[in-house]
Amino acid sequence: MADFYELLGVRRDADAGAVRQAYLRLAREQHPDRFTDPAEKARAQEQFKQITSAFNTLANEQSRRQYDAELERPRPTSPAELAQLAYARGMERLEARDFEAGVELLRAAAAHAPNEARYHAALGRALAKSPSSAREAVQSFEAAVRLSPRSGPLQAELASVLVRQGLKVRARKYAEEALRLAPQDPSVVRVAAECGLAEAAPATGVSGLKDLFRRKP
Repeated sequence: MADFYELLGVRRDADAGAVRQAYLRLAREQHPDRFTDPAEKARAQEQFKQITSAFNTLANEQSRRQYDAELERPRPTSPAELAQLAYARGMERLEARDFEAGVELLRAAAAHAPNEARYHAALGRALAKSPSSAREAVQSFEAAVRLSPRSGPLQAELASVLVRQGLKVRARKYAEEALRLAPQDPSVVRVAAECGLAEAAPATGVSGLKDLFRRKP
């Protein structure tokens, strides 16, 4: 876990004012707009995200108490433990509406446990909330689907993200597979309708779908 105190250059007992001053100083020094070289700008963007996450955590009394408690806990050592911790903390940050910190932690979870579909899916859901990260959201869902190809709801979630991007041909492929795997799942039927696959199905979303697949070659 990153040491936010060290990142901002403040003592553990620093008050909120000292935390804010340290953040503002670093934000000015590391702001991406100060750099023209693409590599330097990319590094500055990453550093800016990290110091912003540190500030958001330490400037809030409740999140700071939780962070301090985490610092005192024994450190996980295995990749699986690191992934689980990053996932849990990422979901907490998303619940607290700290989008950037939550996404970074979910990225860490997926990196530590690349064969765990739920981490990729959670990252995809978080990324899908922002249009600017829609492409990465698709990539995360595709990774989740590759790891869990028998999950109809996962296929449907990917189809829904693709539909919102206007990629209806790709979305239809995943929606068809989702219907094949989970024809009675309400979320699957809803996404199928978005893709134009279930117009003939009644409200239950069950009968009518057999006819749909019967027509397929």
